[in-house]
Amino acid sequence: MASFLPAASMFSLLPLLLLLLSATYAAARPACNADDKKALLAVKSYFRDPEILADWTADADCCAWDRIQCDDDSGRIVYVSIDGSPTLSGSLPEAISDLPFLRVLYIADLPLLTGPIPQFLTRLRRLNNLILRNTSLSGPIPAFLSQITTLKLLDLSHNTFTGSIPPDLSLLCGLGDLLLSNNRLTGEIPASFGSFRIASPPQLDLSNNLLSGEIPAELGRPEWGYIDLSNNRRLEGDASVLFGAAKGTTRMNLSGNRFRFDLSRVSFPTGLGFLYLSRNEINGSIPAQINQLEHLTVLNLSDNKLCGEIPQGPVTGKFGKEAYQGNSCLCGLPLGPCPQSG
Repeated sequence: MASFLPAASMFSLLPLLLLLLSATYAAARPACNADDKKALLAVKSYFRDPEILADWTADADCCAWDRIQCDDDSGRIVYVSIDGSPTLSGSLPEAISDLPFLRVLYIADLPLLTGPIPQFLTRLRRLNNLILRNTSLSGPIPAFLSQITTLKLLDLSHNTFTGSIPPDLSLLCGLGDLLLSNNRLTGEIPASFGSFRIASPPQLDLSNNLLSGEIPAELGRPEWGYIDLSNNRRLEGDASVLFGAAKGTTRMNLSGNRFRFDLSRVSFPTGLGFLYLSRNEINGSIPAQINQLEHLTVLNLSDNKLCGEIPQGPVTGKFGKEAYQGNSCLCGLPLGPCPQSG
């Protein structure tokens, strides 16, 4: 007669089974590559006061270190994160470029990290995501970044980069996210940015810089999923090229510039959920189509030169005066009544 373990006994064995499975997985996973480990230890020794890298020690498998991920099959380092330290200081160490299988380099929230973007980063031939965010890195954004042809995301936001935006960044045919906000970039938006051609809607954030000049008509070609050109103050021209009912744009922020176009002639992207156009020189009236934007949850059209009656409907009615104020001849709820004709 077959005998069975009581349910309580079976549950008591679960911790042992999980421990055995964990040990089996650890034994099957290859250890950290020796060359990768050497490179990471060199990175640690280069920085001053690297407290956040305390567990990066020679006597431990580097695939088990914090802020590191290894490929399960090869054991090669594919992800490095160095972030969130108010005391770590220095510049970007060249030893980072000795990680040939690196796919993601995440360096952020290091206020004492200084210096320019170094050319040795171009040796990272498998790099998909380069994030250098919220540091004190400075100097120009180098054109040689276009040599890292595998890049899909480039985030250089919240630094002190200066100079113009290199047009060659548009050569990165797989680049889906280009985030350069909150720097001191000057000059015009490159017309070459109209040549981005990828399957998913790309994201472009150039906000809070010192960019100037006419918005290039070519910028209306890509299917931007998210575009933010806000608070450059001296960008001008016809930004209506960014609109179109068939476009996949869900977020658009053009506020704080000198854009001038007739809003009544645009067709809003039907999936738009966030629209900020405040503090420009936009004229015309608000198109009735705005009430068909069922996903729109954020709207600000204030401080422009819009006229006419706000089209009443389920979308415009969701927003208060703040969304419409500062347009001298705009009227209707939630603003004051329109003047009687005749």
